Amino acid sequence: MVGTGSTFLTHDRTAVARRAGFAGRRMLVVVSLLLPLSCLLARCAPTSNANALTDASALPQDSFAQRFQAVASSVHQRSADTSYSRRTSTEQAPFRVASLAPQTPRERRTTREDLTMLVGLQSAPFPYAGKNPRTDEPFLNVSDGERLGHRGGSRTYWQDETFSDNRTLLHVPSHFDPQKPGVIVVFFHGHGATLERDVRDRQLVPQQITDSGVNAVLLAPQLAVDAADSSAGKLWQPGGLKRFVAESTDHIARMTGDPRAARALARMPVVIVAYSGGFVAAATSLEVGGLDGRIRGVFLLDALYADLDTFASWISDNRSAFFVSSYTPHIKRRNVELMRILRDKGVAVTEDMDQPLKPGRPVFVPAPDGVNHRDYVTNAWTEHPVKDVLVRIAGTPALTRLASAPAR
Repeated sequence: MVGTGSTFLTHDRTAVARRAGFAGRRMLVVVSLLLPLSCLLARCAPTSNANALTDASALPQDSFAQRFQAVASSVHQRSADTSYSRRTSTEQAPFRVASLAPQTPRERRTTREDLTMLVGLQSAPFPYAGKNPRTDEPFLNVSDGERLGHRGGSRTYWQDETFSDNRTLLHVPSHFDPQKPGVIVVFFHGHGATLERDVRDRQLVPQQITDSGVNAVLLAPQLAVDAADSSAGKLWQPGGLKRFVAESTDHIARMTGDPRAARALARMPVVIVAYSGGFVAAATSLEVGGLDGRIRGVFLLDALYADLDTFASWISDNRSAFFVSSYTPHIKRRNVELMRILRDKGVAVTEDMDQPLKPGRPVFVPAPDGVNHRDYVTNAWTEHPVKDVLVRIAGTPALTRLASAPAR
Protein backbone atom coordinates (compact mmCIF):
# COMPACT_ATOMS: atom_id res chain seq x y z
CA MET A 1 0.00 0.00 0.00
CA VAL A 2 2.88 2.10 0.89
CA GLY A 3 4.42 1.30 -2.46
CA THR A 4 1.23 1.89 -4.20
CA GLY A 5 0.84 5.20 -2.45
CA SER A 6 4.39 6.18 -3.33
CA THR A 7 3.60 5.35 -6.92
CA PHE A 8 0.54 7.63 -6.83
CA LEU A 9 2.54 10.41 -5.10
CA THR A 10 5.30 10.11 -7.65
CA HIS A 11 2.79 10.23 -10.49
CA ASP A 12 1.06 13.29 -8.96
CA ARG A 13 4.35 15.08 -8.53
CA THR A 14 5.27 14.29 -12.12
CA ALA A 15 1.92 15.54 -13.38
CA VAL A 16 2.22 18.73 -11.32
CA ALA A 17 5.71 19.27 -12.62
CA ARG A 18 4.52 18.71 -16.16
CA ARG A 19 1.64 21.14 -15.64
CA ALA A 20 3.99 23.70 -14.06
CA GLY A 21 6.42 23.33 -16.90
CA PHE A 22 3.67 23.73 -19.46
CA ALA A 23 2.32 26.78 -17.62
CA GLY A 24 5.77 28.22 -17.39
CA ARG A 25 6.36 27.78 -21.10
CA ARG A 26 2.94 29.30 -21.82
CA MET A 27 3.72 32.25 -19.56
CA LEU A 28 7.07 32.66 -21.30
CA VAL A 29 5.33 32.77 -24.67
CA VAL A 30 2.82 35.35 -23.42
CA VAL A 31 5.56 37.47 -21.88
CA SER A 32 7.61 37.26 -25.05
CA LEU A 33 4.61 38.46 -27.03
CA LEU A 34 3.71 41.26 -24.65
CA LEU A 35 7.23 42.56 -24.13
CA PRO A 36 7.61 44.32 -27.57
CA LEU A 37 4.15 45.87 -27.19
CA SER A 38 5.01 47.16 -23.72
CA CYS A 39 8.26 48.58 -25.06
CA LEU A 40 6.40 50.28 -27.90
CA LEU A 41 3.85 51.71 -25.49
CA ALA A 42 6.56 52.86 -23.18
CA ARG A 43 8.35 54.56 -26.06
CA CYS A 44 5.24 56.29 -27.41
CA ALA A 45 3.74 57.37 -24.13
CA PRO A 46 4.46 60.99 -23.13
CA THR A 47 6.94 61.25 -20.32
CA SER A 48 8.19 64.06 -18.18
CA ASN A 49 11.54 62.40 -17.63
CA ALA A 50 13.87 63.78 -20.24
CA ASN A 51 16.61 61.33 -19.23
CA ALA A 52 14.41 58.40 -20.17
CA LEU A 53 15.01 59.18 -23.91
CA THR A 54 18.35 58.71 -25.50
CA ASP A 55 17.80 61.47 -28.13
CA ALA A 56 14.63 63.43 -27.52
CA SER A 57 15.23 65.76 -30.48
CA ALA A 58 15.20 62.81 -32.87
CA LEU A 59 11.72 61.69 -31.84
CA PRO A 60 8.57 62.91 -33.64
CA GLN A 61 6.28 65.38 -31.84
CA ASP A 62 3.22 63.19 -31.83
CA SER A 63 1.05 64.71 -29.13
CA PHE A 64 -1.68 67.14 -30.22
CA ALA A 65 -0.29 69.82 -27.94
CA GLN A 66 3.15 69.42 -29.45
CA ARG A 67 1.82 69.40 -33.01
CA PHE A 68 -0.46 72.41 -32.41
CA GLN A 69 2.36 74.34 -30.81
CA ALA A 70 4.66 73.58 -33.73
CA VAL A 71 2.05 74.49 -36.35
CA ALA A 72 0.95 77.63 -34.53
CA SER A 73 4.54 78.74 -34.18
CA SER A 74 5.19 78.05 -37.84
CA VAL A 75 2.09 79.97 -38.96
CA HIS A 76 2.96 82.87 -36.68
CA GLN A 77 6.47 82.97 -38.07
CA ARG A 78 5.23 82.87 -41.67
CA SER A 79 2.76 85.63 -40.87
CA ALA A 80 5.49 87.73 -39.31
CA ASP A 81 7.81 87.09 -42.23
CA THR A 82 5.07 88.00 -44.75
CA SER A 83 4.20 91.13 -42.83
CA TYR A 84 7.83 92.19 -42.74
CA SER A 85 8.23 91.42 -46.42
CA ARG A 86 5.19 93.51 -47.28
CA ARG A 87 6.37 96.38 -45.14
CA THR A 88 9.82 96.21 -46.68
CA SER A 89 8.56 96.10 -50.24
CA THR A 90 6.11 98.91 -49.56
CA GLU A 91 8.76 101.09 -48.01
CA GLN A 92 11.28 100.48 -50.76
CA ALA A 93 9.01 100.50 -53.79
CA PRO A 94 8.87 103.77 -55.73
CA PHE A 95 5.35 102.99 -56.76
CA ARG A 96 2.27 101.87 -54.86
CA VAL A 97 -1.22 101.01 -56.00
CA ALA A 98 -3.67 102.90 -53.85
CA SER A 99 -7.09 101.87 -52.67
CA LEU A 100 -10.05 103.84 -53.95
CA ALA A 101 -11.81 103.58 -50.58
CA PRO A 102 -12.11 106.77 -48.51
CA GLN A 103 -9.41 107.14 -45.92
CA THR A 104 -10.09 107.05 -42.22
CA PRO A 105 -8.03 109.07 -39.75
CA ARG A 106 -6.13 105.92 -38.81
CA GLU A 107 -4.94 105.56 -42.42
CA ARG A 108 -3.50 109.04 -42.70
CA ARG A 109 0.16 109.40 -43.53
CA THR A 110 2.29 109.76 -40.45
CA THR A 111 5.70 109.63 -42.17
CA ARG A 112 7.18 112.09 -44.62
CA GLU A 113 7.78 110.11 -47.79
CA ASP A 114 6.96 110.46 -51.47
CA LEU A 115 3.54 109.05 -52.31
CA THR A 116 3.13 107.63 -55.81
CA MET A 117 -0.12 105.94 -56.80
CA LEU A 118 -2.04 104.54 -59.73
CA VAL A 119 -5.78 105.13 -59.39
CA GLY A 120 -8.69 104.46 -61.71
CA LEU A 121 -10.76 107.56 -62.41
CA GLN A 122 -14.16 108.02 -63.99
CA SER A 123 -12.97 111.27 -65.56
CA ALA A 124 -9.82 109.69 -67.07
CA PRO A 125 -9.47 110.12 -70.84
CA PHE A 126 -10.34 106.49 -71.50
CA PRO A 127 -12.45 104.47 -72.04
CA TYR A 128 -14.29 106.85 -74.35
CA ALA A 129 -17.31 106.16 -76.55
CA GLY A 130 -18.15 109.65 -77.82
CA LYS A 131 -17.26 111.48 -81.00
CA ASN A 132 -13.91 112.64 -82.27
CA PRO A 133 -14.53 116.41 -82.49
CA ARG A 134 -11.85 116.74 -85.14
CA THR A 135 -13.80 114.53 -87.54
CA ASP A 136 -17.28 114.72 -85.99
CA GLU A 137 -17.45 110.93 -86.30
CA PRO A 138 -17.69 108.26 -83.60
CA PHE A 139 -14.33 107.64 -82.00
CA LEU A 140 -14.89 103.87 -82.01
CA ASN A 141 -15.38 103.56 -85.75
CA VAL A 142 -14.52 99.93 -86.50
CA SER A 143 -15.78 96.61 -85.17
CA ASP A 144 -15.03 92.92 -85.29
CA GLY A 145 -18.08 91.15 -83.95
CA GLU A 146 -18.65 92.67 -80.53
CA ARG A 147 -15.13 94.06 -80.42
CA LEU A 148 -14.85 97.81 -81.03
CA GLY A 149 -11.84 99.80 -82.12
CA HIS A 150 -10.55 103.07 -83.50
CA ARG A 151 -9.02 103.43 -86.93
CA GLY A 152 -6.81 106.42 -87.51
CA GLY A 153 -4.99 106.51 -90.82
CA SER A 154 -3.79 103.01 -91.69
CA ARG A 155 -3.76 101.67 -88.12
CA THR A 156 -6.56 100.13 -86.09
CA TYR A 157 -6.34 100.05 -82.31
CA TRP A 158 -8.85 98.00 -80.34
CA GLN A 159 -10.60 99.46 -77.35
CA ASP A 160 -9.87 96.54 -75.03
CA GLU A 161 -6.13 96.79 -75.71
CA THR A 162 -5.47 100.48 -76.25
CA PHE A 163 -8.34 102.60 -74.95
CA SER A 164 -9.60 100.91 -71.78
CA ASP A 165 -7.03 101.94 -69.15
CA ASN A 166 -8.62 104.53 -66.85
CA ARG A 167 -5.67 104.87 -64.49
CA THR A 168 -3.81 108.04 -63.58
CA LEU A 169 -0.39 108.33 -62.02
CA LEU A 170 -0.58 110.60 -58.97
CA HIS A 171 2.60 111.74 -57.26
CA VAL A 172 2.92 113.74 -54.04
CA PRO A 173 6.48 114.63 -52.93
CA SER A 174 7.28 114.22 -49.26
CA HIS A 175 7.83 117.96 -48.92
CA PHE A 176 4.44 118.92 -50.40
CA ASP A 177 2.37 121.17 -48.14
CA PRO A 178 -1.14 122.00 -49.44
CA GLN A 179 -1.30 125.01 -47.13
CA LYS A 180 1.59 126.72 -48.93
CA PRO A 181 1.66 128.24 -52.44
CA GLY A 182 1.95 125.41 -54.91
CA VAL A 183 1.12 124.12 -58.36
CA ILE A 184 -0.56 121.10 -59.95
CA VAL A 185 1.42 119.62 -62.85
CA VAL A 186 -0.64 117.75 -65.46
CA PHE A 187 1.57 115.62 -67.69
CA PHE A 188 0.40 114.26 -71.06
CA HIS A 189 2.68 111.51 -72.36
CA GLY A 190 3.42 110.83 -75.99
CA HIS A 191 3.07 107.85 -78.29
CA GLY A 192 4.05 104.32 -77.32
CA ALA A 193 3.90 104.92 -73.59
CA THR A 194 2.61 103.39 -70.38
CA LEU A 195 2.52 105.10 -67.01
CA GLU A 196 4.77 102.65 -65.19
CA ARG A 197 7.36 101.78 -67.82
CA ASP A 198 7.73 105.19 -69.42
CA VAL A 199 6.31 108.10 -67.41
CA ARG A 200 7.53 106.79 -64.07
CA ASP A 201 10.60 104.66 -64.79
CA ARG A 202 12.08 105.91 -68.08
CA GLN A 203 11.10 109.59 -68.20
CA LEU A 204 11.37 109.96 -64.43
CA VAL A 205 8.58 112.52 -64.28
CA PRO A 206 7.65 111.87 -60.62
CA GLN A 207 11.32 111.99 -59.65
CA GLN A 208 11.78 115.29 -61.49
CA ILE A 209 8.82 116.76 -59.61
CA THR A 210 10.33 115.70 -56.29
CA ASP A 211 13.89 116.75 -57.16
CA SER A 212 12.73 120.23 -58.15
CA GLY A 213 11.88 120.92 -54.52
CA VAL A 214 8.86 122.90 -55.74
CA ASN A 215 5.60 122.60 -53.81
CA ALA A 216 3.89 120.61 -56.58
CA VAL A 217 1.88 117.46 -57.23
CA LEU A 218 1.72 115.43 -60.43
CA LEU A 219 -1.31 114.14 -62.34
CA ALA A 220 -0.44 111.98 -65.37
CA PRO A 221 -3.38 110.23 -67.08
CA GLN A 222 -2.93 107.19 -69.28
CA LEU A 223 -3.73 108.11 -72.87
CA ALA A 224 -3.53 105.50 -75.65
CA VAL A 225 -1.68 102.51 -74.22
CA ASP A 226 1.64 101.86 -75.94
CA ALA A 227 0.29 103.09 -79.28
CA ALA A 228 1.04 105.68 -81.97
CA ASP A 229 -2.16 107.58 -81.26
CA SER A 230 -2.76 111.09 -79.86
CA SER A 231 -6.48 110.84 -79.09
CA ALA A 232 -7.66 112.85 -76.08
CA GLY A 233 -10.77 110.83 -75.17
CA LYS A 234 -12.91 112.45 -72.48
CA LEU A 235 -10.62 115.49 -72.51
CA TRP A 236 -12.30 116.35 -75.84
CA GLN A 237 -15.51 116.99 -73.93
CA PRO A 238 -16.20 120.50 -72.57
CA GLY A 239 -14.98 120.70 -68.97
CA GLY A 240 -13.02 117.45 -69.34
CA LEU A 241 -9.79 118.75 -67.80
CA LYS A 242 -11.67 120.45 -64.96
CA ARG A 243 -13.41 117.19 -64.01
CA PHE A 244 -10.18 115.24 -64.31
CA VAL A 245 -8.21 117.62 -62.07
CA ALA A 246 -11.02 117.75 -59.50
CA GLU A 247 -11.31 113.96 -59.22
CA SER A 248 -7.53 113.48 -59.17
CA THR A 249 -6.92 116.05 -56.44
CA ASP A 250 -9.79 114.65 -54.40
CA HIS A 251 -7.94 111.33 -54.38
CA ILE A 252 -4.73 113.06 -53.39
CA ALA A 253 -6.48 114.75 -50.48
CA ARG A 254 -7.84 111.44 -49.26
CA MET A 255 -4.57 109.61 -49.73
CA THR A 256 -2.57 112.17 -47.82
CA GLY A 257 -5.19 112.12 -45.08
CA ASP A 258 -5.13 115.91 -44.78
CA PRO A 259 -8.72 117.23 -44.63
CA ARG A 260 -7.50 120.73 -45.54
CA ALA A 261 -5.84 119.55 -48.75
CA ALA A 262 -9.03 119.22 -50.81
CA ARG A 263 -9.93 122.89 -50.49
CA ALA A 264 -6.36 124.04 -51.10
CA LEU A 265 -5.91 121.81 -54.17
CA ALA A 266 -9.23 123.01 -55.59
CA ARG A 267 -7.77 126.53 -55.80
CA MET A 268 -4.22 125.65 -56.79
CA PRO A 269 -2.99 126.80 -60.23
CA VAL A 270 -2.25 124.25 -62.97
CA VAL A 271 0.74 123.83 -65.29
CA ILE A 272 0.31 121.61 -68.37
CA VAL A 273 3.36 119.66 -69.57
CA ALA A 274 3.00 117.77 -72.84
CA TYR A 275 5.52 115.54 -74.58
CA SER A 276 5.34 114.63 -78.27
CA GLY A 277 1.87 113.27 -79.14
CA GLY A 278 0.51 114.64 -75.86
CA PHE A 279 0.06 117.96 -77.66
CA VAL A 280 -3.52 117.04 -78.67
CA ALA A 281 -4.60 116.61 -75.05
CA ALA A 282 -2.81 119.84 -74.16
CA ALA A 283 -4.38 121.92 -76.94
CA THR A 284 -7.81 120.44 -76.27
CA SER A 285 -7.49 121.21 -72.55
CA LEU A 286 -6.68 124.85 -73.35
CA GLU A 287 -9.67 125.10 -75.68
CA VAL A 288 -12.47 123.33 -73.79
CA GLY A 289 -10.92 122.05 -70.54
CA GLY A 290 -12.91 124.45 -68.35
CA LEU A 291 -10.08 125.64 -66.11
CA ASP A 292 -9.77 129.03 -67.83
CA GLY A 293 -7.46 131.35 -65.85
CA ARG A 294 -6.42 128.58 -63.49
CA ILE A 295 -3.90 127.32 -66.07
CA ARG A 296 -0.80 129.41 -65.36
CA GLY A 297 1.69 127.73 -67.65
CA VAL A 298 2.21 125.39 -70.63
CA PHE A 299 5.43 123.51 -71.33
CA LEU A 300 5.82 121.58 -74.61
CA LEU A 301 8.60 119.00 -74.91
CA ASP A 302 9.18 118.47 -78.64
CA ALA A 303 5.41 118.54 -79.01
CA LEU A 304 4.40 121.39 -81.31
CA TYR A 305 3.17 119.26 -84.20
CA ALA A 306 -0.08 121.14 -84.87
CA ASP A 307 -2.77 123.34 -83.27
CA LEU A 308 -0.62 126.44 -83.64
CA ASP A 309 -3.64 128.75 -83.64
CA THR A 310 -4.89 127.23 -80.37
CA PHE A 311 -1.57 127.76 -78.61
CA ALA A 312 -1.19 131.25 -80.09
CA SER A 313 -4.64 132.31 -78.91
CA TRP A 314 -4.05 130.99 -75.41
CA ILE A 315 -0.66 132.75 -75.14
CA SER A 316 -2.02 136.10 -76.34
CA ASP A 317 -5.09 135.86 -74.09
CA ASN A 318 -3.15 134.82 -70.96
CA ARG A 319 -0.36 137.34 -70.66
CA SER A 320 0.09 136.63 -66.95
CA ALA A 321 1.02 132.99 -67.64
CA PHE A 322 4.16 131.44 -69.10
CA PHE A 323 4.76 129.29 -72.17
CA VAL A 324 7.85 127.23 -73.05
CA SER A 325 8.38 125.12 -76.18
CA SER A 326 11.62 123.18 -76.57
CA TYR A 327 12.15 121.30 -79.81
CA THR A 328 14.39 119.16 -81.99
CA PRO A 329 15.10 120.03 -85.66
CA HIS A 330 12.28 117.88 -87.04
CA ILE A 331 9.60 120.29 -85.72
CA LYS A 332 11.65 123.48 -85.83
CA ARG A 333 9.51 124.79 -88.69
CA ARG A 334 6.34 124.76 -86.62
CA ASN A 335 8.02 126.50 -83.70
CA VAL A 336 9.32 129.20 -86.05
CA GLU A 337 5.80 129.59 -87.44
CA LEU A 338 4.28 129.99 -83.98
CA MET A 339 6.86 132.64 -83.13
CA ARG A 340 5.86 134.55 -86.26
CA ILE A 341 2.16 134.32 -85.37
CA LEU A 342 2.84 135.64 -81.88
CA ARG A 343 4.98 138.51 -83.09
CA ASP A 344 2.21 139.46 -85.49
CA LYS A 345 -0.07 139.62 -82.45
CA GLY A 346 2.36 141.92 -80.68
CA VAL A 347 3.72 139.27 -78.33
CA ALA A 348 7.48 139.40 -77.73
CA VAL A 349 9.23 136.00 -77.65
CA THR A 350 12.53 134.70 -76.25
CA GLU A 351 14.69 132.03 -77.90
CA ASP A 352 16.86 130.84 -75.05
CA MET A 353 16.63 129.82 -71.40
CA ASP A 354 19.46 132.03 -70.17
CA GLN A 355 17.02 134.63 -68.88
CA PRO A 356 14.48 134.18 -66.10
CA LEU A 357 10.98 133.14 -67.10
CA LYS A 358 8.62 136.07 -67.44
CA PRO A 359 4.82 135.98 -67.56
CA GLY A 360 3.60 136.82 -71.04
CA ARG A 361 7.03 136.24 -72.62
CA PRO A 362 6.91 132.83 -74.37
CA VAL A 363 10.21 130.98 -74.68
CA PHE A 364 11.28 128.79 -77.62
CA VAL A 365 14.35 126.65 -76.98
CA PRO A 366 16.08 124.53 -79.64
CA ALA A 367 17.79 121.36 -78.46
CA PRO A 368 21.55 120.98 -78.87
CA ASP A 369 22.92 118.70 -81.56
CA GLY A 370 22.77 115.01 -80.70
CA VAL A 371 19.66 115.21 -78.54
CA ASN A 372 17.07 112.68 -79.68
CA HIS A 373 13.30 112.79 -79.47
CA ARG A 374 12.83 109.60 -77.46
CA ASP A 375 14.89 110.86 -74.52
CA TYR A 376 13.54 114.40 -74.59
CA VAL A 377 11.73 114.27 -71.25
CA THR A 378 15.00 113.57 -69.48
CA ASN A 379 17.45 115.27 -71.87
CA ALA A 380 16.41 118.38 -73.82
CA TRP A 381 18.37 121.66 -73.70
CA THR A 382 19.31 120.48 -70.23
CA GLU A 383 19.09 117.32 -68.19
CA HIS A 384 15.70 116.78 -66.53
CA PRO A 385 13.90 119.70 -68.20
CA VAL A 386 10.66 119.29 -66.21
CA LYS A 387 12.62 119.83 -63.03
CA ASP A 388 14.44 122.79 -64.59
CA VAL A 389 11.25 124.61 -65.61
CA LEU A 390 9.67 124.09 -62.18
CA VAL A 391 12.77 125.45 -60.48
CA ARG A 392 12.62 128.50 -62.77
CA ILE A 393 8.98 129.05 -61.84
CA ALA A 394 9.87 128.94 -58.16
CA GLY A 395 12.74 131.37 -58.77
CA THR A 396 10.61 133.94 -60.62
CA PRO A 397 8.86 136.30 -58.17
CA ALA A 398 6.02 137.16 -60.55
CA LEU A 399 5.30 133.49 -61.23
CA THR A 400 5.57 132.66 -57.53
CA ARG A 401 2.91 135.27 -56.82
CA LEU A 402 0.78 133.71 -59.51
CA ALA A 403 1.10 130.32 -57.85
CA SER A 404 -0.03 131.76 -54.53
CA ALA A 405 -2.94 133.73 -55.94
CA PRO A 406 -6.39 132.12 -55.63
CA ALA A 407 -7.55 130.63 -58.90
CA ARG A 408 -10.64 132.11 -60.44
